[in-house]
Amino acid sequence: MKFDVLTLFPEMFTPCESSIIGKAKEKNLININLINIRDFSKDKHKKVDDTPYGGGAGMVMKPDVIYEAYKWIKNENAKVIYLSPQGSLLNQNKVEELSKEEHLILLCGHYEGIDQRVIDEIVDEEISIGDYILTGGEIPAMVLIDSVSRYIEGVITKESTCEESFSSGILEYPQYTRPEIFLEKRVPDVLLSGHHENIKKWRRQKALETTYKKRPDLLEKIKLSEEDKKIIKELISRKGGEI
Repeated sequence: MKFDVLTLFPEMFTPCESSIIGKAKEKNLININLINIRDFSKDKHKKVDDTPYGGGAGMVMKPDVIYEAYKWIKNENAKVIYLSPQGSLLNQNKVEELSKEEHLILLCGHYEGIDQRVIDEIVDEEISIGDYILTGGEIPAMVLIDSVSRYIEGVITKESTCEESFSSGILEYPQYTRPEIFLEKRVPDVLLSGHHENIKKWRRQKALETTYKKRPDLLEKIKLSEEDKKIIKELISRKGGEI
């Protein structure tokens, strides 16, 4: 997977050199290419923004500079994503969909945004990481790179992704490790039993309980087995209400 990132602040992407993403880069499983938009400015002061037509606060990124940067890396098979608060919300389904792409070009806005004409010309999709405003698109771009890279073959094991939160439509079950007793609290006996079927059932039950408590809206979006329905019914009866 290749990520080309169009940004005014490539130095912000230092975290991508560390941890799992850094190791994936070392193994050439992913390629993160940072393109400084400012390098394509023809202005002697490397100016990349100007005041908005019609008036208003702040500055707007110029379309010609962005377009020149885009042309430098243009690939007909690449999908261009603009990180924008106006975009569709990034979720697990979108992450897994994007992980099947071979080449993503990520456009990071700044200031008051980007001239709409270049957005209309080059962008295939706008994506947001939440209903709030950041100073620029660099952090959302890193969120997208991190979340998508985890589904590239070889970056992490398939076992690590198949049971985590959202992969099956619900939240993940609680996790435990050594020591067996911590602050007088023991690891649940079932996890020490070595009985894989019982462990599997316990984890499913706890995943449903966690989802019911924290994100009950997710339970309305998935197909529940008869056993799942019994667990949910029991949870509801304990709480004395409905989802």
